[in-house]
This record gives sequence, C-alpha cells and structure tokens, in this order.
Amino acid sequence: MGRAALRCEEEPEEAAVTESFDYIVVGAGSAGAVLAARLSEDPGTRVLLLEAGGEDDADEIRIPAAFSSLFKTRWDWNYTTSEQKQLHNRRAYWPRMKALGGCSSMNAMIYIRGNRVDYDGWRDGHGAVGWGYDDVLPYFIKAEDNQRLGAPYHGQGGPLHVEDRTFTHELTEAWVESAVVAGHKRNDDFNGAEQEGAGLYQVTCKRGRRWSVADAYLRPALDRSNLTVRTQALTSRIDVENGRAVGVTYRRAGRTEHVRAEAEVLVCGGAVNSPQLLMLSGIGPATHLREHGIDVVADLAGVGQNLHDHPAAPMLWHTQGTTDIADAPSLPNLLRWKLRGTGPLASNIGEGGAFFATRDDLPAPDLQVHAAPGAFYDNGLHEPVARCFTAGPTLVSVQSRGSLRLRSADPTWHPEIDAGYYDDPADLDAMREGCKRILDVVAQGPLAAYIKSAWMPGPSPTDEDLTEHLRRNTQTLYHPVGTCAMGSGEQAVVDPELKVRGVEALRVVDASVMPVVPRGNTNAPTIMVAEKAADLIRSSR
Repeated sequence: MGRAALRCEEEPEEAAVTESFDYIVVGAGSAGAVLAARLSEDPGTRVLLLEAGGEDDADEIRIPAAFSSLFKTRWDWNYTTSEQKQLHNRRAYWPRMKALGGCSSMNAMIYIRGNRVDYDGWRDGHGAVGWGYDDVLPYFIKAEDNQRLGAPYHGQGGPLHVEDRTFTHELTEAWVESAVVAGHKRNDDFNGAEQEGAGLYQVTCKRGRRWSVADAYLRPALDRSNLTVRTQALTSRIDVENGRAVGVTYRRAGRTEHVRAEAEVLVCGGAVNSPQLLMLSGIGPATHLREHGIDVVADLAGVGQNLHDHPAAPMLWHTQGTTDIADAPSLPNLLRWKLRGTGPLASNIGEGGAFFATRDDLPAPDLQVHAAPGAFYDNGLHEPVARCFTAGPTLVSVQSRGSLRLRSADPTWHPEIDAGYYDDPADLDAMREGCKRILDVVAQGPLAAYIKSAWMPGPSPTDEDLTEHLRRNTQTLYHPVGTCAMGSGEQAVVDPELKVRGVEALRVVDASVMPVVPRGNTNAPTIMVAEKAADLIRSSR
C-alpha cells in the first residue's frame, strides 16, 4: 500500500518531444563516457549523455583504498542475485556504481586487458568478426597513457592514465617473491606478451588518485557546446517507430521527458541495466515480455541470457610482524595522500596477484589471484578485527551461465539476477585447485614468515573443507558480462558492429556485448569496446 501511494505521488507528468540530438548515449559509465567523448570530438555531431546517477563528487571516489566504502550507499545500485543453489542458496550482493564514471568510479582500479585467447575466441567461436586480439589491441593502446610501459603493447598519451601504484605494502611484495619460490614466473606486465605469472598490478590512477573515465574522457569534453550531459536521468524506454529507434523516454526531476535521436540510440548501461532497458522497451524474449504486459518490438531470445561473472572466494590468514592496510585511515596518512598522492591510502587493496592454469591442457590461465595486505572478504563490508593477509582465487575462464529477467515493467524495480555460480561443476573444481595453489605459495618464501595462523578456510583444509569454503564465501569479482552478447548465432543480441538485431539505429556498447568474459578485470576491456565502437559508428555515417 505504501509503495503504491508513493508511486502515485511521484508519478511525473509527460512532456512532449522538445529537442533532438544526433546521438543519445544512455549511461555515463566505463563505456558511455568514452563513447560520448569520442563522438563529440566532431563539432558537427550533437550528443546527449544521460546518467541515472549523480555527479562523481564523493571524496571516497578519489581515494583508492576507500573504494569499498562506496558499497551500499547512495552511490550504489545495490543489486542482489537470486538464491544461488551452489552457494547454499545464498544471495550474492552485486555493487554497481550509480554516478558519472560508472564502475570506473567504484572499482579496484586494476588495469588488466585479458588474454589473446579471449578475443580470438570471440571471433572464431562466436562470429564476432573484427574483434580478434590483433583487431582490438590498437584500441587498448589508443586509450592508454602508461607511465612505465610502451610499444609494442602499450600506449602513451591516451586519455586513460595507467601507473604503478605509489604505495605497495610489504605483504604484497612478499606474495610475489613467495609465488616465484613456489615455481610461478615473475611477470612485470600482465598485459604484454604473456599473461601467466605473478606480479604487481598496474592501476588506473594518476599520481596516486583514481583516474576514472569521467576524469579521463568526460571532463576534458564538458566545454564542448555539442555535448550535453544530464545526471539524475533514469531512462525508462527506448522509443521505437516502424522498427527504428528514434529516441528515448527518461525521468528527471519529477518529469517524464522525451528526446529524439536523429542518428542512433546507444545503450551503455552495463550487463544489468542494458538488457533491462531493452526488455522494458519491448526488445527481448517475447513470452517473457508478454508476462509483464510489454508490447513486443523485437523477439530476441538472447537478451538477458549468457550472464556470467568472475567468482572469487577470499582466503585469509592472521599475520604477525607487519601492519595492515586497515591501519591506513589516519590523519597523517590522509594528509600524506592529499599532499603527495602517496602512502597506504593510495593502495587499491588488491595490489598484486598472479595468473595460472589449473590444468596442463588449458590454452591460457583460468585462475587469477588478488593479493591484499589486509582482511578483504564479503566485499570488504566488515570492520577488521585483526591484522590479516588475503589471497583470493578468481575464476577467469567460466563455464557456468546465468540469466537476467524482469521482475516488473516498472523501470525502478531491480531485475531478477541469476549469476549461476558453479552451476557447471568444472568451475568448482578449478576454484578448488586454485585454492590449493595459493596454499602452496603462502606456505613458503618470505610470505610464510608473516603468517601467524590460517583463518579462512582454516589450517590444513581437505578437499571437502575447500569445497565448503567456496560455497560459503564465494562472491562477485564485479565483472558481469554477456547479457547482450555479440556474434552471429541465434542467441546473439548484437552483430559485430554492435547493432541490435531487428531494430535499426540502436546499438549496445558495454560489457554486456562480450560473448565470453575476458581473463581478468573487465574495466579496460569495456573501455576498449567503447573506443572501437566510436570508430564503427563514425564510419557508418
């Protein structure tokens, strides 16, 4: 009763179409901000960028070590999955940033591109012609301004600043050295010729401060008269006439507004919001749309399918003879960070890690490790109770698939998210083997001297103990993809030019178009998708 009354009070009055742009970009996140900035480089092109959230003006956004303090706040979409049957029917929390910059304003800033095998697999296994590794590498390079690394794999002078952290904890250095002792090769560039090995992660920061796509792409473009940015604007529908996307309807400041796109509508909401908006607009599985009273514009069975994510399950040890990143929030450290961009507040928490294959017959690594000098579990939502070290196995070659469906035709309702974690038993087997490899590293080399006792999953765990640990503690690594997958098959939602099948002048440009999640953190690949999309769009005019 209260909800119905609230909706009645807030029901905005409709407004007629009063303006038009060439392109309307929905979502100012890691893809949308890039796309709007690139398209508006042409002064003759009028671009409207709509963002459901607000300005990215929280102090915590700038401080690398503070990223998890944004979780479950007004900055967060605060999604929750359905009960995951392989996780003892737990619901998994999915944070997603709701502000300019999207998840590039909330993530752990790790700059990883993925593996050559990933992109060649998009091309060869899914019909994503033009998206092989050699095709996408120039766009990674174009985007990048790398502090240390250069040709042939890296760029310098692009918008996205990438640097070695200004602070690295001794526990992270010890992790790398112990991994080398355990037989892993040292890798000083996970985005170069080879991904496998152990090392420190580079980050999307500039002089120790987060460098989001809002910083890198959007702010330099804000003085362009042909770019309009509107925050607090929730897009509720793509307007389609005679099979062509002609504009969008959005809600802002208590009013419903309609705006027209003369060229194209570009949906950049991410793996959750993009399929939701398509379905709200009548583009998706026809039977499901009719269940919610939505008129079918295009019957696309693949919308909302193929959902998958990188599952992670932190392992923790109590430490001795060292500090903890939880000691960082102090006035001296804050002043040190404010004045010089250094000190423990410049840590991105997941400072280092490794990539390795859990089986000899794999073509590329299937496990990534995130090593942190503190206790990071359950998304960092717990106050630390003791000094700890965390090493989290993360599955980066995922066999399980889930789905996303509407719960209501009301755009303010969260969709139903089924991550499908471990639905394919091979994923659980790989993660268990990853746990064993991490135990092997922690038990030797310089890191072993800092280990006081095992906490999660406990000392000398059996296979059964590790399985139980995975079921109880697996969480998202914040990398959902695939719900508007590109390719040429029947389940493909967009073609290799990212055009939505069955609807003219409509594209999806974000992580949802990735048919398979890359091996590693997904922010850099999402930026690459937008860079390449900008060229595809410009070449089609």
